[in-house]
Amino acid sequence: MKHMSKTDQQHAEKMRAALKGRKIIDVRYMTKKEADAWGWYNRPVVMFLDDKTFLVPMRDDEGNDGGAIHCTAVEHGGYTIT
Repeated sequence: MKHMSKTDQQHAEKMRAALKGRKIIDVRYMTKKEADAWGWYNRPVVMFLDDKTFLVPMRDDEGNDGGAIHCTAVEHGGYTIT
């Protein structure tokens, strides 16, 4: 972490505290109704964690639309989910 800015380090620590040790309990695509409520055209994958947290890939850090996520699971060959 020595090459990260102080802000990046703070964000990483916040994410680590919220996500480390959590378990993904469900994965599905966002519904059209949900995407409409967020003002999005794209319907990204939503990952639900065991503490009711959910993760939604976004196009950018301003939340301008749903985004893609790349999976690097070696046994599955790696792929991008949009």
